[in-house]
Amino acid sequence: MSLTKIIIAITALLVLCVAYMYAETYWIETKEVVIESSQIPASFDGKKIVFLSDIHAGPSFSIQRVDALVKQVNDMHPDLILLGGDYIDKDYSYVSPVFDSLSDLSAPLGVYGVLGNTDPQYRTLNAFGNSTITYLGNEGFWINQSGERIRIGGVGDYNNGAQIEEKAIGDTQPSDFMIMVTHNPDYFPEVNENVVDLVLSGHTHGGQITFFGLWAPVVNSKYGQKYRTGVQQYNNTTLVVSNGIGTVILPFRFFARPQIIVIELKRID
Repeated sequence: MSLTKIIIAITALLVLCVAYMYAETYWIETKEVVIESSQIPASFDGKKIVFLSDIHAGPSFSIQRVDALVKQVNDMHPDLILLGGDYIDKDYSYVSPVFDSLSDLSAPLGVYGVLGNTDPQYRTLNAFGNSTITYLGNEGFWINQSGERIRIGGVGDYNNGAQIEEKAIGDTQPSDFMIMVTHNPDYFPEVNENVVDLVLSGHTHGGQITFFGLWAPVVNSKYGQKYRTGVQQYNNTTLVVSNGIGTVILPFRFFARPQIIVIELKRID
């Protein structure tokens, strides 16, 4: 093969690779996770929770795409929606529009969210206050159903906020079922595993650009690949790390598809 043909072939391969990486950002995966526990009350058996993280609305993720995401989630008819932060990328002007869109999220048990490291705290907290979404940072709430209840709580961003877990936990007992939302999975080792049953995180984007999903050269975590993505079990607590929805720096993904996490609660005896 001549040198010219080799150069053409390599160029074509690079173009196809870049095109795929861009297209993957639109290829949202619905990742289903079943959480089984004897601590889940009978009235919560089968309840569906949708977890979204790292939308990064901005020039690379338009408000129209946020609107489409909201419709996709609502069409799943979730019972509860939890949001993991990083609603915008860098442009603060997107804060109000993205929360206007997210306010259309609908779930009978409510919509709750925490902040991420890219969210300007003052503006984003104001946006929470003007939306239908309940702020969950360093807060906890009992979700009631037919006389039974579960606890949901959240903490501030691991890099840019405080983590006051005792406020999130409140009067929760080890016999209760509790879900904790923390934007950054690096907080997971500090979670009170005697009380918290399920931890939901994002932040890592699954590495965003990976070696065929097996390894990522850059993971925004002090633990490296450990909390990059997926479901992990530690003693009595399950950690779910989402790849998130949007992107950072460049609008590309490679074998780290954007994800909507759908959790089904299942009571076991």
